[in-house]
Amino acid sequence: MRKSLKNSLYLGLAALSLGAVTVVNTTANAASKAKVTSDVTLKTAAESRNVEATGTNALYSKPGTVKGAKLVASKTTMKKMANSKKSADYFRAYRVAKTTRGTVYYKMVSMDGKYRGYVYGGRSVKAFAGGIKKAATTKSATMPSNTTMYFKTPGKSNVSWTAPNNTQYKASKVVKDTTTYANDALVVTDAARKTREGSLYYYVTDAAHPEVNGWVYAKGLTTTKPTTDNFNDKTDVKVNLKNVDGVVIKTAILSKLDANGGTTSTATGTAVGDSAKKQANDAWGKTVLTGTGYKYASADSSNVSALANAKTGDTITLIVTKNEVVNTPITFYATTNSADLSQTATVLSVYKNETSTPASKDTVVFPTVSATFSGTEDASFTAGDLVAYLTTSKLNVLDTPNYNKAGSSDKYYTEYTLVSALPGTYGATTKAFYVASEKPGTSPVSAPVVSGTTGYYTNTSK
Repeated sequence: MRKSLKNSLYLGLAALSLGAVTVVNTTANAASKAKVTSDVTLKTAAESRNVEATGTNALYSKPGTVKGAKLVASKTTMKKMANSKKSADYFRAYRVAKTTRGTVYYKMVSMDGKYRGYVYGGRSVKAFAGGIKKAATTKSATMPSNTTMYFKTPGKSNVSWTAPNNTQYKASKVVKDTTTYANDALVVTDAARKTREGSLYYYVTDAAHPEVNGWVYAKGLTTTKPTTDNFNDKTDVKVNLKNVDGVVIKTAILSKLDANGGTTSTATGTAVGDSAKKQANDAWGKTVLTGTGYKYASADSSNVSALANAKTGDTITLIVTKNEVVNTPITFYATTNSADLSQTATVLSVYKNETSTPASKDTVVFPTVSATFSGTEDASFTAGDLVAYLTTSKLNVLDTPNYNKAGSSDKYYTEYTLVSALPGTYGATTKAFYVASEKPGTSPVSAPVVSGTTGYYTNTSK
């Protein structure tokens, strides 16, 4: 019996001891999770933060060793992207986090916006390492021998871009349709190839319409000058729309005109004034001048005279005047990784004070600025123009005031960083898009001090 009691006591103590070890190990594993000591926005030039996966590390919603990190893209997926032949699988790094283990994680987004998360980046913030490395998304190419070119097939394909598609994050179309610029001479000033696809792009400038300037796929250009719009000198009249200084703003054709009296003209030199005046009305002028910043008035005495005296085969001059400088309202949106920003983004709310608008993660303090985003009414601007304004006005980073989260007494605020904008025409409301990053600590803002203007945005309070 004593022997049995000894054995029972021994086994009990052993079991207790084993249980204690198990508890200690479980606690140690939980405590071993890393914590983030800093997480900041990268400030270097955007194009210097183009990177590609090395395939050695997965992508996570948080730094991979931090509690709660979820898998965004597996190591296998990242390896496929590392070996990809598509520019869409490059990344743009935009934040860097450090952990208590001394490791560095970079937050990045794929060029097509499909993947966004943190990847292990080594142990130093001075250079990309670990799961990513710096990428040259394009490489210099040989300039063409003939640098004067034209759009090969004017329309909605092979338009100009701010950068060859997916070689820069959120590269966008400068113009969405080149039909209006079919006869413009384009001068090639730079050449580049997409590193992965090998496709050739030329940067072109358009002296007549600078709003076209951008990168165009080389096969979408031709050195052959277009024919003059199938002009028929027996039925048509050419039109030069000039400003008061005699500069041609736009050219057009009044086609298939009737001879005075009602019969379709069939001979060069036929008087077609009545038909010309009817066709060249104000609506016609507005369509022809879209994006130029000029307006046409058919009732202007010089225009009435030029049209009245028009004959088939003639080239006549119509006078246009420059529009006034106007403010261009901006609506600010929060987005994640959507390819169609204008449809899926969420409008940010304006924070005024705690009484009218309680602080939250989407109530942004819009600071005062010295000037609104303005230009000649109806003149085109690019996405780059809007980004430049927002950056110069220090609106590229917006913050919310501090707010509390349920179950926590700590202070938090959300920082919004500019990622893209839409092109448009001055005077018509446009859009700017930001990504959010929640941060602990004291917010740098509380409410705007009214010493400038806040008239640049259209957002409203909740």
